[in-house]
Amino acid sequence: MRAFVLASSLLFAAGAASAADTARARLDAFSKGMTSVSANFEQQVSDANSGKIKTSRGTLSLKAPRQFRWDTTAPYKQLIVADGEKVWIYDPDLEQVTVRAQGTEEAHSPLTVLTDLSQLDRDFTTSEQGEHDGQLWLRLKSKDKEPQFEYADLGFDPTGLASMTFKDTFGNGTQIRFSGWQRNAKLAADQFRFTPPKGVDVVGDAAPAATAYPIKP
Repeated sequence: MRAFVLASSLLFAAGAASAADTARARLDAFSKGMTSVSANFEQQVSDANSGKIKTSRGTLSLKAPRQFRWDTTAPYKQLIVADGEKVWIYDPDLEQVTVRAQGTEEAHSPLTVLTDLSQLDRDFTTSEQGEHDGQLWLRLKSKDKEPQFEYADLGFDPTGLASMTFKDTFGNGTQIRFSGWQRNAKLAADQFRFTPPKGVDVVGDAAPAATAYPIKP
């Protein structure tokens, strides 16, 4: 879930950097006119207590305004789908699906600013972090009273968003590297639908939401 809420978070295609000389300017240039995006990811999560690092890989897709797919393919399989009303988390090895209403956690995720740049200044404070590791960095801090993360840093190389790092409220650190960005990719509608396979346990309320959030075409 943290991968979905934070990760995600924030995702940009190649070619975004142009001639901008700040991370915020590069973000602004990239997000203009974007309605969908897809990419590959490699994620490393560092446990604050044990120091152990867990690595995973997969693909992600995002479509305005509230649809998201995070598909972990190695070293284990896990699928997270946000369809605009609910968030589905499917663990094939456990034969279990967890479902809940798509709500405020996603609304304050750095991920959503990519297709709604107006949300950036409304829900986050931003600060330039300068250049290191060959990238320009922009730090996002949530204005929410109970934020899901301490901060998220977006790193831009000359081709666009190259990586994201964030620290959650428990002190755990996550680094995500992106590749193969496709801006305004043609994403099939069924990528953002999920039906629990027969025989799996469903934890949570899978019934249709009483109040639906509209999905833009």
